[in-house]
Order: sequence, then C-alpha cells, then structure tokens
Amino acid sequence: MLITIVFVYLLLLFGVGAIKARSVHTQADFALAGRSLTPWVLVGTMIATWIGTGSIFGNAGKTFDTGIAAILIPLGSILGVLVLVKISSKVRTLELTTVPEIIGNRFGNVARMLATIALVMAYMVIVSYQYNAGGSVLQVVLVDQSGAALLSAENAVIISAVFIVCYTLLAGLFSVAFTDVANSIVIIITFLISLPILWLKAGGMDGIEQAFISTGRAEHLNFLGVFSATDLINFCLPPFLLILGDANMYQRFSAGKTVKGVRKATIIFVFGVLLVELLIILTAWVSSSMIPEAENGRHVMIYAARNLLPPLLGATMITTIVGIIISTADSYLLVPATTLVQDVWLKYIFPKATAIQALRLNRLTVLALGVIAYFVSLGFARSAGFFERALYAYTIYGAGVTPALIAALFWKNATRQGVIASIITGVLVTFIWKDWAFLHHLLPEGAFALDEVLPAAGASIFVLITTSLFTRSSIAQQN
Repeated sequence: MLITIVFVYLLLLFGVGAIKARSVHTQADFALAGRSLTPWVLVGTMIATWIGTGSIFGNAGKTFDTGIAAILIPLGSILGVLVLVKISSKVRTLELTTVPEIIGNRFGNVARMLATIALVMAYMVIVSYQYNAGGSVLQVVLVDQSGAALLSAENAVIISAVFIVCYTLLAGLFSVAFTDVANSIVIIITFLISLPILWLKAGGMDGIEQAFISTGRAEHLNFLGVFSATDLINFCLPPFLLILGDANMYQRFSAGKTVKGVRKATIIFVFGVLLVELLIILTAWVSSSMIPEAENGRHVMIYAARNLLPPLLGATMITTIVGIIISTADSYLLVPATTLVQDVWLKYIFPKATAIQALRLNRLTVLALGVIAYFVSLGFARSAGFFERALYAYTIYGAGVTPALIAALFWKNATRQGVIASIITGVLVTFIWKDWAFLHHLLPEGAFALDEVLPAAGASIFVLITTSLFTRSSIAQQN
C-alpha cells in the first residue's frame, strides 16, 4: 500500500507539472508564475516551502533528543514571519524579481554579485540535505519482505535528486506553487488526525510520563530549564534571519497578483507556520515516548508513520513528508537559478536574450545547480544531522544577506561600502568561527559555546552600521 500511494502521488505531481508547463512561455512565467498567484495559493506555497526538511526531520529529531522543550525552537520562525508582514507589501510594489536585484538596485553591482554568491552557497546546502532526506524516505518505502532496504543510501539520494530536478524543470514556480497548496492542506489534515491517535496509543499524558521515566528520559517532560539562553540563540536566530530575508518568500511576494493580496497571504501565513510547526513537534514528542531506540529517533516521523499509525494514515503521512521534501527542494533550487539568470546571465553575459532564450537559460541553470547540490550532498552525507545542517545554511544566508536586504528596504543612511563590507563579513565569520585555530587564541573558549549565528550576524550588522556612518560622514565632509 505504501509504495503504491507514494508512487501515485509522484505521478500526480508530474502530471500537474506537465499541465502547468503549457502556461510557461517566458522566464517571468517560469520564475514568478506570471505574477498571477492569489492569496490562498500564496499561503499554500509559502507554508509548504518553509515547512521543509528542517522542520520534519530537524526539529522533530531535536524533539526526540530533548523533549517537549523543543516547542520553543520554532519561535525564531514565528517572529520572522511577523516581521515579514511589514515587509511583504513593500517588496511587491518594487516590481523586482530577486533579493540580489533589490540589494543591487540600491547599492550597485558589486553588492548585487556578493549577495548572489552568498545566496547560491546557502541554498545549495539546503537543497543538498533535501536530497539526503528524500533518499532516507526512499529507503524506508522501498524494502523487501524482511524489511531490508532495496536501495543503497547513495542510489536512493541519486533517485531523489533526479526526481526533484526534473520536476523543477517542468514549469518552475507554476508547477511548484499549485501543488504546494495541496501539500499544505494534506500536511495540516494529516497531523491533525495523527496527533490524537498517537496520543491515545501512548496512553495519554500518564502513559507518556511513565514511558519517559521508565526509559531514563524524564527530562523530556520538562518545558523549562532544558535549553540555556545560548541554546535558544543558536536555535532561534538562524531561522529568524533566514525567513526575514528568504528569497523564496520575496519571490512569492513578487509573484502575487496584487499588493493587498500579498499582505493578506502573509498575515495568514503567520498562523499557518505556527500551527504546522507545533503539530510537528507535538507529534514527534508523543511518538518519541514510544520509541526508546536512538537510531529510530533520528527519523522519528517516518518511524511513527510506519509503525505507530494505521497503515492508510501512515502511508499518507509518509506521502506528506515526500511532498514537503520535494516542495522545499524545488523552491530552494528554483530561487538561485532565477537569481543567477536575472542578476548574472541576463545582466552581464546575455543582455539581449529573447524571452525563449532566457527561459531555456533558466532551465539549464536549474539543471546545473541540481548537479552541484548533489555533490554538496555527498559531503554532508556523513556529517551532522539535518538540524545542524539547516542551522548552518540558514546562518550563511541570514548573516550574509539579510542585514543588507533590510538596509536596502528600510535604512536610508546605509551606503554601498557598508553593505559590501557587511555581506563579506557575515559569510566570512560563518565559515571561520569554529574552524580557524587563531580565533581560539584571541577569544575565551567560552565564546565558542555560541554557534556561528550570533558572531556572524552581529559582526555583519556592526560592520554595516559603522562603515555606512563613516563613509556617509566622509562623503558629507568632502561635499
């Protein structure tokens, strides 16, 4: 049953993509769905894009490790979405396509190129662990009668990557956006049904308490005192910075039919993210009380779907997880491809390209980036878990690009020099924070309890402000 349901779902996705491909005639259609998305379509595609592997594997896995206190982890995402409500209308009125274009429109071509580089690096990491997650699901789905996986981890990741790239190539945002609506609805319904079933199976609150205590995990019942202030900064600041400047969200703002519709969709999105994130963490917490083995806890949601839920509902949940992975991967693959086409190829290399040539160029770029992301996934295959990889990718982007983007939109005193220095500083500190020995001689060892996010973002913002004020003062004195 499981294989059949997942296979039928994948066929339906390709069918929708093939149908929507008929509507794609230009690069703007491919990248922005012809600026035709209504509020409810926007809500659906934003939820399905944000609730990706970082939530379904990362946050759920962290819940297995830490318990109910993990309900604090989505706090950064929620706060970021609240700020996006203010930003969304302003972005739609600009009539621009990409985040580097917004930055470059204000601060020049060097800032635009640096933002493009930072965006591509971060998003390749995000796409790479979507490939890994897709491979993990395939290994669960494709098993023999004894339960042994029919695919090696390497082959499963290759199949996952090929499907994701091919689906993105079909119709770009047209295919992604409309299937995202269905994915979002199925996500919410599946978890709303699954959570009470798992709650009853666990024996309610009494059964959950006894299970955690009997397995030596009584701390999983504690809401407070589990995470330190440093932990909360490390967990919450990266997604806050990412969603605040996430090019996926800005692309969808630009794809909205009207400014009013974009603002309405963003307000609804706040409640959608809150609901789904809480459902995922609560479902993972209840399920983890029935999963004492750490290896199974790494993929707690898949284990729950296969072993704790009724077969049809479990198959639907795994199909939902597949949809989440595909949606997120497609979006994070489409955005850097669109960015490279808009901010590099068409601006500097092929400025006279026709609409058809630009469309072909966008598809070729998707293919090339898809291959690059696969090789990145090989490097991450044996590294830290999905949660840690997500936070690292979020930090590259959030520290490097988000401060510059917010300055472009809202700070009149920001200068070109300040933004350039900020982007370089944010990315550089992210890379060197824990890997360069000389820093350990300059700073107290306790400083490295912080992950890269606070030092990188703090340095990026500090450099942005000080350099902007200094250069603006120098210009004023010269005049």
